[in-house]
Amino acid sequence: MKTRVITAVVGLAVLAAVLAFFDTIVFDFVLSAICLLAIHEVFSAMGFGKKQWYLYAAAVPFTLLVMLTSSQSVRALILPFCFLLVLFLNVCQIAHVQTLDFGKLSGYVYFSGVIVFCFYSLIHLKRCLPFAQYRYDAIYFILLILCFAWGGDTAAYFAGRAFGKHKLAPIVSPHKTVEGAIGGIFGSVLVGVVLTLVYSFLSASHNVITIQVQPRHYAILVVMGAIASVLGILGDLFASSVKRQVGIKDYGTIFPGHGGILDRFDSVMFIAPFVSIAVRYFFYVL
Repeated sequence: MKTRVITAVVGLAVLAAVLAFFDTIVFDFVLSAICLLAIHEVFSAMGFGKKQWYLYAAAVPFTLLVMLTSSQSVRALILPFCFLLVLFLNVCQIAHVQTLDFGKLSGYVYFSGVIVFCFYSLIHLKRCLPFAQYRYDAIYFILLILCFAWGGDTAAYFAGRAFGKHKLAPIVSPHKTVEGAIGGIFGSVLVGVVLTLVYSFLSASHNVITIQVQPRHYAILVVMGAIASVLGILGDLFASSVKRQVGIKDYGTIFPGHGGILDRFDSVMFIAPFVSIAVRYFFYVL
């Protein structure tokens, strides 16, 4: 437990440092690096190694193209690049038919796509809500995503320990309970509302608020928090189900006591795209 707490504190400090560079390319590079590390964790989890280096090598330029480009002329390259990438993977399957497992290749490609979708959602918020016009709103929504995910995880853990009796998904994750999941929903809603109250107060006191938080927004946040908590559980269970099938305990060891990137961001995978979409339709007309 001590190791987990220390790692969490260090992680929060790193998060604060990264957010300090939010309005620079550094933020995009850091997210891209985290995304590529997560993809490499899936690459390793599927049993691929040095002999299949070409599979990971192909994912690197595609990920950087998606994550780092903003001009329309460059982003126009994404579609042809996707076409070439699909052709390349098909050729790899044909050329290595005796050694390259199609099921593992498909799992690697699908899981990698989910990861890119997740982390690009954070950059999408930054681009939709540029600092010059919206000030700290994008940072608020990114923190809201993390609060929904990690606040729900924490609440679910303690609620499960205190009241857990009915298993939620015993084969995939034996320790998760229905009572813990319900506690996680309340936890996500609570931390989301608290974060919004704090952000509204700090922004108003410094006269930099751009998002006009009204009573209806809190009603939206409650619904978003509940949905996000369920999506966080689904992300967690999805990542756990893959671990069960490939026979590993953790995706990595980058976070002592916590595992790898995916062990910490599994609950964020589906929450980040959901919040990014909800922001467009319920908070602004973008």
